[in-house]
Amino acid sequence: MALEPSRGLYLYLRTLTVAMEDSILTDDEASILHILAEALGILPSDTAVCLSVVRGTETNPFDGTAFDYSGHHPGDVVTYQSALVAALDDEVITEDEWAMLTALRNIVGIQEDQHAMIEEAIHAMAEVDANGVRRLERLQRYMTVCPY
Repeated sequence: MALEPSRGLYLYLRTLTVAMEDSILTDDEASILHILAEALGILPSDTAVCLSVVRGTETNPFDGTAFDYSGHHPGDVVTYQSALVAALDDEVITEDEWAMLTALRNIVGIQEDQHAMIEEAIHAMAEVDANGVRRLERLQRYMTVCPY
């Protein structure tokens, strides 16, 4: 089944491409991709086709199109925040996860002030989260290693 070009599909494919640069999709990467798929409206049946597109066995629906789906749109901040929280939900943010988050941030055009607001929102969420202390510690490690 052919994929219909959309901005959500574009963002998902670009992020999936970064995740697959090492030809391995880890559980952590899959978790972030699952959240992105839901946030971007990618059907579960389409995620396997997306993987085939990235592997080169299916045609990329964006080949030959003149549309540019990058740039900032409504909902991007929440989507990026969801991906960042997903990365923080396990014990380690891997280099692959950092690459995915950086790619997503760059594609959607998250600015430094927006990233600061997202970080503040995660801090606010952590105060009421039973696991908040650990999430804040991981956020601090992430911000130390990969400052915006």
